Amino acid sequence: MFRDAALTRRQLFPAFVAGALSARAAAAEPRPIVLRASDGVSVYAWHYPAADKSLPAILLFHQAGSNHAEYATIAPRLAALGHNSIAIDQRSGCRMWGQSNRTAAEYGKDTDYLAALPDLEAALAWPSSQGFPPRSIVWGSSYSAALVFLLAAKHPSAVAAVMAFSPGEYLGDNHSVKDAAAKMQAPVFITCARDSEEVAAARAIAGAVPRSLAVQFVPKSGGVHGSSTLRQDKNPVGSEDNWQAVEKFLAGLPPSRQKP
Repeated sequence: MFRDAALTRRQLFPAFVAGALSARAAAAEPRPIVLRASDGVSVYAWHYPAADKSLPAILLFHQAGSNHAEYATIAPRLAALGHNSIAIDQRSGCRMWGQSNRTAAEYGKDTDYLAALPDLEAALAWPSSQGFPPRSIVWGSSYSAALVFLLAAKHPSAVAAVMAFSPGEYLGDNHSVKDAAAKMQAPVFITCARDSEEVAAARAIAGAVPRSLAVQFVPKSGGVHGSSTLRQDKNPVGSEDNWQAVEKFLAGLPPSRQKP
């Protein structure tokens, strides 16, 4: 049902290319924006601009107890690759990375993971209002890596691809991630920590995706939970290998999904 992606260090991006990307990434400055969820909640987000508006925007969702700053070193590299992105504060989150979660703070009460789905939907509506292609790449980390499958199943015409970092059945018995994965109509990238339980959970979800649309990348070295696997400060051994897998997936998206 899915294929494993096995890549060697810098196989795709030699040192001089990686260095050029790092230099370009440093120039990207996030711009704060405010989205409105369907229930009226203000969802705070940060736009990392890229000059090219022809590629789909990437919507970045954080893990439990976290906030937009999870992507402080990730979103600039995506901008260097040509993708506009926004990183949001979901109402299920908290202080991490030296930053507070403004959406959660203003929401003012504890909430479960599923309650954050309207925040993701608010982000999904943003790109088309800004002149970006109407189909976006939805990117989740841990609990939001489960939510992006529900999001894509509910709004298939708005999703160009799904990227899930450490997904699992985090949403309770009434909201099966595998059931949502079985409804995917767009390419799916799945990865996780180099941990047997995480690999098995990711494999089960990848196996539910129809028509061989899923790529599961299992790190050979390093590998940590959620999107942090791409942060050199959290995954110094394996972050670049994970980036190579991500960049290969993005570059391989069908051209028809990269245009308005």
